[in-house]
Amino acid sequence: MAAIRAYLDYNASAPLLSAAREAMVAAFDAANPSSVHAEGRAARRLIDNARRDVAALVNGKAEHVVFTSGATEAASTLLRPDWQMGRGAIRMSRLYVCEADHPCLLNGGRFPADLVTRIGVGADGIVNLDALMAALAGHDKADGLPLVAIHAANNETGVIQPT
Repeated sequence: MAAIRAYLDYNASAPLLSAAREAMVAAFDAANPSSVHAEGRAARRLIDNARRDVAALVNGKAEHVVFTSGATEAASTLLRPDWQMGRGAIRMSRLYVCEADHPCLLNGGRFPADLVTRIGVGADGIVNLDALMAALAGHDKADGLPLVAIHAANNETGVIQPT
């Protein structure tokens, strides 16, 4: 009798749903979405539709959805002390991250290392909310606002943080 094999290495990947595979294959033939010709406009529609779909999943606005190549690029793009929001500048003076998170979060993006505070987790992998709240309560907003970046779902441990 042949042994049944269980594949458990979905650390950075997982099987694709057939609908996702079909959408990807269709997108491979797309043109440059920045071009004004018909093929470019069709490609732009694909991206805009995807942006709207993602925004709807998180009850957000499509214009606030930014696609990146992965976690490291996203962290480099978003984890920075200075923000321009509309006509005003916003200063983030400290970054708070969960010590069990992806290295790109632990590295702090564009924050200097001395401005990144790591918040511990319990044995269950859930961020220590008391420690986070204490850190935020002690944060001096005169220097700028705090920025908290914590994985909602950890891809290595499977832990889902409470909402």
